[in-house]
Amino acid sequence: MSATAIRAEALSKKYRLSVLRRGHDTLRDLISDRVRGLMSRNGERSGEDIIWALRDVSLEIPEGQIVGVIGRNGAGKSTLLKILSRITEPTEGRAEIRGRVGSLLEVGTGFHPELTGRENIYLNGAILGMRKREIDRKFDEIVGFAEIDRFLDTPVKRYSSGMHVRLAFAVAAHLEPDILLVDEVLAVGDVAFQRKCMGKMSSVAQEGRTILFVSHNMSAIQNLCNRGIVISQGRMVFDGPAGQAVTEYLQDLTRSAESPFEENPHRRGDGSFRFTGARVLDDTGRESSFLVAGQAASFEFTYENRIGARSVQMAFTLYNQLGTAVANFNMDLTGYVAEGLGPQGKFICRVPTLPLPLGEYRGAVAVSVGGRTADLLPNVLVFTVESSTFFPTGRAPSPQYSACLVTHDWRHEPTSLADGAMPG
Repeated sequence: MSATAIRAEALSKKYRLSVLRRGHDTLRDLISDRVRGLMSRNGERSGEDIIWALRDVSLEIPEGQIVGVIGRNGAGKSTLLKILSRITEPTEGRAEIRGRVGSLLEVGTGFHPELTGRENIYLNGAILGMRKREIDRKFDEIVGFAEIDRFLDTPVKRYSSGMHVRLAFAVAAHLEPDILLVDEVLAVGDVAFQRKCMGKMSSVAQEGRTILFVSHNMSAIQNLCNRGIVISQGRMVFDGPAGQAVTEYLQDLTRSAESPFEENPHRRGDGSFRFTGARVLDDTGRESSFLVAGQAASFEFTYENRIGARSVQMAFTLYNQLGTAVANFNMDLTGYVAEGLGPQGKFICRVPTLPLPLGEYRGAVAVSVGGRTADLLPNVLVFTVESSTFFPTGRAPSPQYSACLVTHDWRHEPTSLADGAMPG
C-alpha cells in the first residue's frame, strides 16, 4: 500500500463577496472590512454577502498518483489548491500534506518581482528547503527547460506572462518536490511548451511523485491522469477513474444547457442585459439539433435590454465533446458594432460553411456593456454535427484527429534526376 501524500477532511472556505470584488489595496480597506465584519456580527444582515467557494470536501491521495481536478470556472478548484499549498487557510476542516510541495497556481506566484530570474530560482529552492548545492545541480536544467537564458539576470517584473509561466513551471517541476500542484495557468504558454510541460509531469509521476492537476483540457486529463475529481459549486460530486470523471463533467454540461435560462445555476454578470433564449438553425433556417459540416448554420440569441443600453459587445465559443474550444465568434473581431438596440430583440450569427468534424458541441455565450460583463452563460447550445459535405467525398476526420475542417487540395509533381533528385 502506498503512503498517503494528501489528506483533506471536510474542507470548506468562505469568502465575503465585497472582499473578493475589492481586495485589500490599502490599510484603510482592510480596516473598513474588519469594521463591517464586526457590524455584521452585531446583527446586520450579511448572509447575501457570503459565498462558500468550497464546501465539505474530503479526499485522500496516495503517493505517486496523478489526479485531475475538473470543474467549471468558479467551481472551487483553485481554492482547493490554494488551501493545499498553504496560501490560504480553510474556514472549516483540515488538510495534511506529507512531503515537499511545488505549486504553480497563478502567474508570478512565489516570485519576487524585483529579483532576477536567477535570484528567484534560488529563492524558490530555499523556500522548498533545498541547499544551495542542490539548486546548483538543477540550475542549468531549469534554465534550459524555461528557455529564458537571455533574460536570466533581468528582474522578473519585466517578464511577459508566458516567460513567468515557463520559469515558474521549470522551478516547480525540477526542484524535486514530493507533491506538484498545477493550476490552469499552463494555458498561458504556447502549445509547444504545454506539450513539454505534459511530458515533464508524466516523467515526474514516473519517479513516484504526486501531482494534482487542474485543467479544462479534457484530453490532457484523460491522457495524463489516472484519477479524476469533479467539483461543482464548491462540492466534490465525483471521484474515480479519469475517463469516468470527464464523462460525468461533460454530462453535467449537457444537463445545464437543457436548463431554462433563468434556472441556470452557473450564470454570471450584473444582469443589465440578459439573454432569454438560444437556437441553432440549419442551412434552411429551421431550428435543428443536427447540422451538416460544409453547409450553412446560424446561431440565434434573444435578449432583454433592461437598462436601455445603446451598444453592446457579444461573443460565443463552441466546445467539442472533449471540452476543447474549437471556434470563437466575436463581434469585436469582425468589427461589427451592435447599436440602436430596443428593449428586446435577437442577435443572429451566420456561418456560411460550418467547418466542424462529426460530433457533439456546446456553446458558451457572453455579452458586455461598457466593458463590464452583463451576462455570461457557460452552456446554452447543444447540437450534433451528424454528416458532412465539406469535402467532395462526403467524409470527415474523427474529432480526435481534428478540431476543425480546413479546405485544402493536393497535387503531385514528378521530379527527374536532372532536377537534382538522388538516384534510388
